[in-house]
Amino acid sequence: MTQTKQQIITLANRPKGMPSKGDFNFVESEVPTPKDNEILVRTLYLSVDPYMRGRMQDTKSYIAPFELNKVITGGVVAEVVDSKSNSFKQGDVVVGNIDWAEYTVVTEKEIRVIDPKVAPVTTHLGILGMTGLTAYFGLLDIGKPQEGETVVVSGAAGAVGSVVGQIAKIKGAKVVGIAGSDEKLEYLTKELGFDGAVNYKSDSFATDLANAVPDGVDIYFDNVGGEVSDAVFTLLNANARIPLCGAISSYNAEGKDQGPRLQSAMIKTSALMKGFTVGNYAARFQEGATELGKWLQEGKLKYEETIIEGFENTPDAFLGLFKGTNLGKQLVKVAEPEFAQLKVLSK
Repeated sequence: MTQTKQQIITLANRPKGMPSKGDFNFVESEVPTPKDNEILVRTLYLSVDPYMRGRMQDTKSYIAPFELNKVITGGVVAEVVDSKSNSFKQGDVVVGNIDWAEYTVVTEKEIRVIDPKVAPVTTHLGILGMTGLTAYFGLLDIGKPQEGETVVVSGAAGAVGSVVGQIAKIKGAKVVGIAGSDEKLEYLTKELGFDGAVNYKSDSFATDLANAVPDGVDIYFDNVGGEVSDAVFTLLNANARIPLCGAISSYNAEGKDQGPRLQSAMIKTSALMKGFTVGNYAARFQEGATELGKWLQEGKLKYEETIIEGFENTPDAFLGLFKGTNLGKQLVKVAEPEFAQLKVLSK
């Protein structure tokens, strides 16, 4: 490798309201050199995810905020281009939570090798990675779906929601998805096998939702919060379970998020609402990945990816998450491999 200069992406400002491209800064830096037990990797694909919006705020949370003028980190699939480690060799394809940079030096603990022959490498940033595991543990550990129950999923055409609905179908539940376009509704019902889907942008959303769940809601997998969730909460059955995964509707709000008070409704239905992050289940990741991989191989799970090409377009890909432009997992293709041999597999 002869390249000596590269681009990295840093956080330029802490956004107020909706982020803009001006909140990101592209900085030229030297391509680093690995030391003993370190590995130099070249980014092939990187993941953009809604939770990153929270890390742009300087507030206490389950994960430390990004630092101003420091490189942003996230899920990355990369190839090893130079290794000073006995555990990794040139051409290995790896995944890890590392820098938004064209090249990064990492330690052995920050990455793990993935096999491109088993599934497309991008799946390790989506259905076989964080988003798939989030769906798996949130639905099965908190939601505990039973055959014949009704499951409603908001953000249903996104990377997490689309997997939630499919796992619920595997478990024998009736599934209704909530999304924001006719194209997405058709994808949910015709491609993924959801029993119904409703458009939250429709003026008749509340009525459409009630008509789609005539027997009420036993499990609500909440990815969005806001007025969408307000409508679902009025339809909860006794002993309903609510895995609380995200609140993307309020991530860019400049004031406090306000809405109906939930206590009376939850008392009347004896409902359970539990917030979680996938990190809560780190000790069980292998269990989840194994089961998801099996279902994928058996054709029981499908997935969609929205891939934007070009490292320079990473901010656009991130901002698109809050406009609903993505179907399934949003990724950025940064580069073709120099040394890795990637087998292209169909979904």
